[in-house]
Amino acid sequence: MKEIMKLGLILLIISGISATLLGFTNEVTKNQIANQRELESQKKRVEVLSAADKFEKLSQEKMTSIISKNDKVKEIYIGYKNDNVVGYVVKTMPVGFGGPVEVITGISLDGKLSGVRVGSHQETPGLGANATLPSFYTQYNGKDANNDVSVSKTNAEGNQIQAISGATITSKAVTRGVNFSIEAVKFLKE
Repeated sequence: MKEIMKLGLILLIISGISATLLGFTNEVTKNQIANQRELESQKKRVEVLSAADKFEKLSQEKMTSIISKNDKVKEIYIGYKNDNVVGYVVKTMPVGFGGPVEVITGISLDGKLSGVRVGSHQETPGLGANATLPSFYTQYNGKDANNDVSVSKTNAEGNQIQAISGATITSKAVTRGVNFSIEAVKFLKE
């Protein structure tokens, strides 16, 4: 009986030390992790709206009214070049095959999609995860942002993109994210 108590006490001490170290490590690194996420977000904003030299986050008041129409819209940034608006960057979180898919969409003032990137996701490696490859997301470049984009399983025409083979659900989720962005910018311009 004494041996079991001794082993239990040792396990309790080791667990306590481990939990304390884990909590300390989390506390020390949380700011660095947040900074890295923000740097990655900034990089994606520049990639999808390269005409902009600075970005300003949309006010919470305006975001609240947009989110009330579609809660999949998470952030909107206004892109500026020399203090003139050149477009918008919208982050959405539609649901794909494996869960939420972060879609960052750039829309220029001339009514064209200037870029799309896929951020965090839980899609199947080798299938849905291919949405992060340029061969997929560059299909959106230059599409008309005045109309919804659709997915085609065969040859895409007009405002269509071609689905990833074996990952139609992911392709449609990314496209839904793009269309949510288009609708949010239309609402913002009203």
